[in-house]
This record gives sequence, structure tokens and C-alpha cells, in this order.
Amino acid sequence: MKDKIRETTSRSKPYPMEKRIEKLNKYLMGWCGYFALAETPSKFKEFDEWIRRRLRMCLWKEWKTPKTRVRKLKGLGVPSHKAFEWGNTRKGNWRIACSPILHKTLDNSYWSHQGLRSLTERYQTLRHT
Repeated sequence: MKDKIRETTSRSKPYPMEKRIEKLNKYLMGWCGYFALAETPSKFKEFDEWIRRRLRMCLWKEWKTPKTRVRKLKGLGVPSHKAFEWGNTRKGNWRIACSPILHKTLDNSYWSHQGLRSLTERYQTLRHT
């Protein structure tokens, strides 16, 4: 599963974010339907968190330059001084994807608004029906 998600969320693939999310939803809903009989809700939650971190990494990579990063962070509601601080960081894409700034601004509600479906919610609906 992780290999397939890594392939879909690869930083070198030039997919638009909508296409990535669409491909992920299609794959993950089928995968969840198959493994919904497993009694491991914590694993589904871990996969959800990991997938969102992969997507944050892709988005950070798309915002290539510090100028763009600062502008996008300000657009997401980050204060100017924090946006400047994090936009000009020299940390790697994977590390910054778990930073407090991106974690708060690109949270669950942001991704659900973008169309990403949650594995945890899907698991719960399949287990209760």
C-alpha cells in the first residue's frame, strides 16, 4: 500500500493536486473496503496521518521558491513573521511537512475541503454497517 501511495505522491510526478487526490481516493477507498474486516482502527489513523504528510510535502515542493512559500503561507492565514521564518527555512521537504506551521494550516479540514477522503471515517462507516 505504501509503495503505491509513494508512487502517487512522488515529488517528481507533475500531477496537479486535484489529480493526485482523485487517484488516492480511488485507491484508498478500495483498499479500505478490502481491509475493513481487520480490527485495527489505529493503523487506519496512522495511514491517514502519513498520507496527509505526504501531500503536505508535495504541496511544499510545488511552492518552489521562498517568495512563493511566504505568499502561500500568508494566504492560509499565517502571521507575516512566521510565514517569512518558515518560508525561508532550509529544512528538507519531508521534515517541513511535519512542522507545526504546515500541520496547523494544512490540517484535516483543509484536505477534506480539497476532496481527500479519510480512511478512518471510511473504516468506521464500513464497520458499523
